Amino acid sequence: MFREMRRKKQILTPEKSIEILKKGTSGVLALSGDDGYPYAVPLSYVYENSMLYFHGAKEGHKIDAIRTCDKASFCVVEQDHIVPPKYTTYYRSAIAFGRIRILEDEKEVRRAAWLLAVRYYPEDTESGRQEEINKYWKSLCMMEFSIEHLTGKESIELR
Repeated sequence: MFREMRRKKQILTPEKSIEILKKGTSGVLALSGDDGYPYAVPLSYVYENSMLYFHGAKEGHKIDAIRTCDKASFCVVEQDHIVPPKYTTYYRSAIAFGRIRILEDEKEVRRAAWLLAVRYYPEDTESGRQEEINKYWKSLCMMEFSIEHLTGKESIELR
């Protein structure tokens, strides 16, 4: 179903690809947008157990695209070091393919929001996190991306 990577010497192991997702703080979510145009949007996220979680508004281009087609990809670039004399970059990245859904159940929404809160402000207190989640609760939309296929790649010079 998913294509094999052409440059096999540059493929990262599944474990290293997951590490990129765990360490990253932002990536680009690609969806099928209006009139067949791709729609790619940078997002903060958190990874847990082959799932990615995102937050956003309850309406807009991203939400409309998800409701139209649940297939998506998400790319995280861990490294992109420009090497001018070689006219290249030394890069490392991962791309996840899967299905995305808008969370509707209150427990699922709160859990996903909590994971994001812990990820981006680990020093905060439980009550501080709860207060922040409650402050934005009415406008908060949480999305869950279930990873079906994950690939990672790095420049040959990093091997």
